[in-house]
Amino acid sequence: MKNSVVNTGRLLGAGLRALLVLTLLTGVVYPLAVTGVAQALFDDKTNGSEIEADGKVAGSSLIGQQGYSADHFQPRPANGLGENSVNTRYELILSGATNRSGDNAELITWVKEAKAEVVEENSTADHTVEPSEVPADAVTSSGSGLDPHISPEYAEIQVHRVADRNGLPVAEVRKLVDEHIEGRTLGFMGEPRVNVLELNIALEELLARS
Repeated sequence: MKNSVVNTGRLLGAGLRALLVLTLLTGVVYPLAVTGVAQALFDDKTNGSEIEADGKVAGSSLIGQQGYSADHFQPRPANGLGENSVNTRYELILSGATNRSGDNAELITWVKEAKAEVVEENSTADHTVEPSEVPADAVTSSGSGLDPHISPEYAEIQVHRVADRNGLPVAEVRKLVDEHIEGRTLGFMGEPRVNVLELNIALEELLARS
């Protein structure tokens, strides 16, 4: 009986020591090590991929924003094409899209209306945007509804409007877009894209210099 109690106590003690050691290693040492390495090598990403403008955090390069004026480049839509009753303006309460199929009548109506709006808003006295020039990302939201990027094609059809409303040469605004086109990840994943927040910050800097 005595030996049984002693053995049980020994096993419990060993188990407790193992628990404490593993807790220290996996709950303290490992997280600190991983955090330290991440902060040392990828500090911008580990801290939220923040983008600064005028010394202040303007947003994250990973999360899209709405509410830009017509003087700026516009992001992918979130006005019904990818919203729901909760997430209507890229708010981080909920992420998602409508999950409607490509032949859904309501989705088709939304897309047609959005295309007509894009054509109207981006046509100027000296330049008319043709419906055939409007890319898919100009009239549909991303699957998450939070995409911070647009295609170079969507940025291009906005060039004349942005130049006209800000009194800038079209060539200068187009050059700004070209400078902000990001290539495919690792050269083969995804598509070329433009971060809208970064582009608009660069536009503001250009206007300040002008």
